[in-house]
Amino acid sequence: MAILYFIILLSVIIIVHECGHLIAAKCFHVYCGEFSIGMGPKLWAWKGKETTFTLRALPIGGYVAMAGEEGSEFEGVPHERTIKGVSHWKQIVIMLAGVIMNFVLAWLIFASIILINGSYNIAPKAVVGGVVEGSPAEAAGFVEGDVITKVVFADGTIVKPSNFYEILTYSMDNTEPVTYTLKRGDETLEKTVTPVYNEQEQSWLVGIKIPPATQVKTTLLNSGYYGAQYMGQTVKELVTALTRLVKGIGFEDLSGPVGIYQVTEQQASLGLQNYILLIALLSLNVGVFNLLPLPILDGGRILLVIVEMIIGKPLNQKLEAGITAVGVALVLLLMVYVTWQDLMRLFI
Repeated sequence: MAILYFIILLSVIIIVHECGHLIAAKCFHVYCGEFSIGMGPKLWAWKGKETTFTLRALPIGGYVAMAGEEGSEFEGVPHERTIKGVSHWKQIVIMLAGVIMNFVLAWLIFASIILINGSYNIAPKAVVGGVVEGSPAEAAGFVEGDVITKVVFADGTIVKPSNFYEILTYSMDNTEPVTYTLKRGDETLEKTVTPVYNEQEQSWLVGIKIPPATQVKTTLLNSGYYGAQYMGQTVKELVTALTRLVKGIGFEDLSGPVGIYQVTEQQASLGLQNYILLIALLSLNVGVFNLLPLPILDGGRILLVIVEMIIGKPLNQKLEAGITAVGVALVLLLMVYVTWQDLMRLFI
């Protein structure tokens, strides 16, 4: 049963993403020869008016084959109906459409779950809600009401929190010294504390109490707003995580298909709502990841279009093919790495 949940999860995210590309391309009259769900050998195909819809054996991706793309060959298609034959801004819209659809899917799920639950917890402000007696925070001189404006972790991660939950995201299991910049009245202070292990909580803590969240009732009118708020917070965390990866921090936390399969199995066992929420979170991950400036991804393809706009002429085809090949190699290396990590976590 778990494998079915896994296939459905990936299929939904892929179909939504590729539908974005297809719809945008059709709107601009770009010829789309194939809309594929999955990769590898063809299992099923249906020929539409001009697009062939296919289902392939490996549920690890999908694509829309557009005339004019690198590697796609469609005879008799006029230049103005190719991806290279439409204006640059239309090319960018087509490439962004998949990511936008991933974001829309996530927002709809978040908003629906918030509406069904009937309430939403607004994250507390980044203010010290209290100090645990005998804790490192007390020893460092934290007092209730201190406003936390910046947190610097030992690995170089800098968080300028808009709420307290942003601090918690990077504080969990942190064992290294942390430097807090505080606002106390008109005074700006810096406090460095080292977490200590708390047996009762079974985690590393500095002794700062979290202010209570504000619970609000949700309706059809405000659930969309709170869904967008939750999505924005999640995207911000994803961007911060990617920024850390660029600095070489956090690679050990990455997961690939094996890890996603395990998480899918766990969340599906906890109920339908957890499973659907996982679809939303992974949809956001796919959307943000696709914006990275790697040529095989939407973000990289957009970057190449912008370069063409700047230089005022198409890129050399051999150069573009070489850049794309490098992008493919980097993504494949990343996939091998994260899959190896997943297997090590599974068996060791």
